[in-house]
Amino acid sequence: MKAIVQERYGSAEELRLIDIDPPAAGEGEVLVRVRAAAVNARDWHVMRGDPYLARLMMPSNFGPRGPRRAVRGSDFAGVVEAVGPGVTTFEPGDEVYGDLREADGTFAELVAVPLGFLERKPAGLTFEQAAAVPLAGTTALLALRDFAKLRPGETILINGASGGVGTFAVQVAKAFGATVTGVCSTRNLGLVTELGADDVIDYKRDNFTQAGERYDVVLDLVGNHALGDLLRAVKPDGRLVLGGGGVSGGGRPTVFGPMALVIRAQLAARFGDKRVIPLINIAPNPQALATLRHHLESGDITPAVDRTFPLEKAADAIRYLELDHARAKVVITV
Repeated sequence: MKAIVQERYGSAEELRLIDIDPPAAGEGEVLVRVRAAAVNARDWHVMRGDPYLARLMMPSNFGPRGPRRAVRGSDFAGVVEAVGPGVTTFEPGDEVYGDLREADGTFAELVAVPLGFLERKPAGLTFEQAAAVPLAGTTALLALRDFAKLRPGETILINGASGGVGTFAVQVAKAFGATVTGVCSTRNLGLVTELGADDVIDYKRDNFTQAGERYDVVLDLVGNHALGDLLRAVKPDGRLVLGGGGVSGGGRPTVFGPMALVIRAQLAARFGDKRVIPLINIAPNPQALATLRHHLESGDITPAVDRTFPLEKAADAIRYLELDHARAKVVITV
């Protein structure tokens, strides 16, 4: 089968489309023929081995000279090709979607997926739309429901509202009955408004940390403000949820990247600041995918896809997300 593989850390030029042996469905696994796979910030982080600190703290993902798993990609949507022993909930022909996360391997024609990593594809969505959902949608849902515990009538500011996670977070927050303020660039103000934000802030003109407005919840998905500055925008009894994936260092790996802010947040939380909530340890979650499917089928949430690329252009897709200021989701068709 054809797959996008990588042997050593570096730029998108390190990615190659080659033929490799196809996987088989093992015990408790489903073999999926991939129809579409989304690109996420974690793809270029893993591709570059960025930040350097991750190579020390996450040895299951980051090897000394290259990623532990050769095939890139975590999100996918496709059709069940075969099922392994012990699988009774899916059968060949079922349309599914899911997120392999650290297991990787979805930038390929076939992928073997454990049962806990996939769900039935939402009805009415294309494969491209469905592939855009799993990692970003799950992150947004759990960040607001389980970490922030967002309640109806509360106010929330989302920094990075036009990004992959941000476009879902705006819609999830509205579905929860919150009043939403989105922070994004000038060109994305219309997109964030269309997604349901009650107010939008152009970060190129206004710094929300200095505006004097306070919110019940601030969800930071960028990591471009100091912890103390972010807390100025949080009510005394509010919550600051930190899940910034960071921005590219111009194509060069950084030492700490977004992990620096998360580490500071963990220390602040440990020393008693209950407002600070690091967004960590979010794993693939079939229950979250089922909840998202309900919202997607009811129309509460609509995936926002910026561009699609064919599998042979996967390097261009990752480059576009990392360096060319992509908005919303970027998807690879297989």
